[in-house]
Amino acid sequence: MGKKMANIGIITSGGDCGGLNAVVRGAAKAAMLRGIGTYIIPNGYAGLYNLVDFNNLVLLDEERTDHVNSSFAGSDAGHSRVKISKIADPEKYDRILMGLRKFNINGLLISGGDDTGSVVVDLAEHGIPCVHAPKTMDLDLQTYSVGGDSSINKIANIVDDLKTTGTTHNRIMIIEVFGRYAGHTAFRGGIAADADCILIPEIPVDFNAVYAHLKHYYIRRILNSDVHAGTYVIVVAEGVRGEDGKHFSEGAGKDSFGHVHLGGAGRYIRGRLEEMMRGDPEIKQFMKTSGMYVPGVFEIPEIREVIPSHIVRSGSTSAYDVNFGKEIGAAGVILLDEGVSGVTVVKVCNGAIRYMPTSEAIVQRMVNVDDIDFYEQMDVCFGRVREPYEAKLEPQEGPVERPM
Repeated sequence: MGKKMANIGIITSGGDCGGLNAVVRGAAKAAMLRGIGTYIIPNGYAGLYNLVDFNNLVLLDEERTDHVNSSFAGSDAGHSRVKISKIADPEKYDRILMGLRKFNINGLLISGGDDTGSVVVDLAEHGIPCVHAPKTMDLDLQTYSVGGDSSINKIANIVDDLKTTGTTHNRIMIIEVFGRYAGHTAFRGGIAADADCILIPEIPVDFNAVYAHLKHYYIRRILNSDVHAGTYVIVVAEGVRGEDGKHFSEGAGKDSFGHVHLGGAGRYIRGRLEEMMRGDPEIKQFMKTSGMYVPGVFEIPEIREVIPSHIVRSGSTSAYDVNFGKEIGAAGVILLDEGVSGVTVVKVCNGAIRYMPTSEAIVQRMVNVDDIDFYEQMDVCFGRVREPYEAKLEPQEGPVERPM
């Protein structure tokens, strides 16, 4: 396959997260060494559609690239949630091609998640060379996606910090986090913060199991404390489901990719737990024993839900995501220059660029429930009755492939 790139365009799309500027910087640096011009196409796929109307684009030369800070979360290139195939313009693909020809752009490096990747597949099928750099804090692609580690670290820090509020007021804290229909960020962020209970979409919630676990730990902590202080922490994925398999809240409206705006899971769980406490005579007795009970004012423990929302996407980027972002950005440029299109960068291993068809990379990957079986042995509640664990022992053959 012959090299054919004179200029490439960089697009970042979907939700913002850590590592995107590292993708941009890594791509720009690699392109410069190969004699390729790198241009930012702003505002995601909206910018690509409107490219033909732009008067100029930002060239990532040495001077401009110096100002792209890899550790800043979000993207200098800007984002939008636009699905090209749904644009009500029968000439949309010709319009995009005209814009690319106007700026002599021969290929696109596009960083985003499954929705962004679906458009990569679409563009490649319409003859536009493009490579996908995997990005989503949801971690629901078949590959690792830049932004995941940064968000998990943010979630863990927020959950850990909220324990001080919980303990001060003897509150039960519910933290609802992003992740859509997969529970990776809630799972890993909760484990890192020593959360007591982690509720994820992959396991429908059994409220009796959650309530029994909560009562045991919450009551024991407060009654055994010399100052009667304690808390119980639940991390909830926004897409968590009830016993009937349905989402607790389906929000309002849908985005251009047809996804329902999720939200309200934490509030629903709080309501269910409060209802169970009001009907439990042991809770009333506990409140009296601990000295908290006030008739008509304070009869059950206080439960608060917190939604950190976009805070877990913003701010800074973890060192891991900076490394991975630069890696997939540079690798994407090289793949384009080598004539490869319609693929997703997986990683660079032993100097070799690994990639796979984007259509396969964007297939949704859920949390492996076998991993949950293991973590339940540390008495973390995952919203179900814990079953006996059957140990799976597998000797390692050969060296372990490290993340970096």
